[in-house]
Amino acid sequence: MAVDETLGEMLARRGFSRRGLLKFAIVMTSSLALPPGMAAAMAENLAAARRQSVIWLSFQECTGCLETLLRTSSPTIAALIFDFISLDYQEALMAASGSAAELTLRQAVAANKGKYLLAIDGSVPVADGGVYSLTGGKANVSMLQEFAPDAAAILAIGTCAAYGGIPKAFPNPTGAVGVEDVISDKPIVNIPGCPPIPEVLSGVLVYFVSFGRLPDLDERKRPLAYFGTTIHDQCYRRPFYDQGKFAKSFDDEGARQGWCLFELGCKGPTTHNACASLKWNDGVSFPIESGHGCLGCSEPDFWDQDGGFYTSLAGGKGPGWRDAGIAAAVGITGGAAAAFGARHKTTRPDVETPE
Repeated sequence: MAVDETLGEMLARRGFSRRGLLKFAIVMTSSLALPPGMAAAMAENLAAARRQSVIWLSFQECTGCLETLLRTSSPTIAALIFDFISLDYQEALMAASGSAAELTLRQAVAANKGKYLLAIDGSVPVADGGVYSLTGGKANVSMLQEFAPDAAAILAIGTCAAYGGIPKAFPNPTGAVGVEDVISDKPIVNIPGCPPIPEVLSGVLVYFVSFGRLPDLDERKRPLAYFGTTIHDQCYRRPFYDQGKFAKSFDDEGARQGWCLFELGCKGPTTHNACASLKWNDGVSFPIESGHGCLGCSEPDFWDQDGGFYTSLAGGKGPGWRDAGIAAAVGITGGAAAAFGARHKTTRPDVETPE
């Protein structure tokens, strides 16, 4: 693709029709919960757009979020990299290494100053000057502070980049934090999940390429189209919850009948994500459909829930689950509501107990 070639010209050269582009836009606007009439505008904007520069930096992470990108199906990773975006730097995917990779990074930043999307996966360790995670001998926090100012926007990919994730778990020896704890003067979109859903990432990228801005976000800077409702509200087991039918163990008759996993610790009622609608592996399944409760991995501090993953929300004490209003929101009644709404003291030195 020539530097000055638009996506529409490139697609036409490859025999991809305008009708095909419109069909693609219809799928993406549906995914992003946009009005049907926006499909034509998205198709027109994509046709006129040029490839979006993306610079991806991996910090304190496990590579799971990058694996998510490699498994994106709508559009495919090939379409994302070779058609819609220009992945100008990603150390695990690029052929160059060492000083050649460093040169590539700086050339990409200089060539796209003020225009590139800065994608970050992994938490940002800030303790002791950030020495716990380095790239080319440079601390992650220093790299973030260096490259964020010239970015058009920042994508915090995965719960680690969004909120600190597992590296931030008590006692957090590296001082791990999320991107927004370091950068406060740039547009940031958090795409949490451990790892995030592939189609959420691709949806955000396509939206930005189409309209030159980030999609609507919720109060935690998450794409509203994907994080606007809880997993509980979309879960196919919800009717069993409403009927009061709960599995008591993972191998009892209720579990075999597909009853609700709330009493086994499912965090679906307090977890905002699209797992129950988009699912995973090209829409094959998601954890609850596979017989395991939601862990709440797209919410802050999910790893540090007092009582662990298998404590019911009706009796849970963990950070983030203390608001009695949540009980009313998901319809917990009677003694369960009283237990759920109680405010618990904690001996954890890193968690502030609300008064």
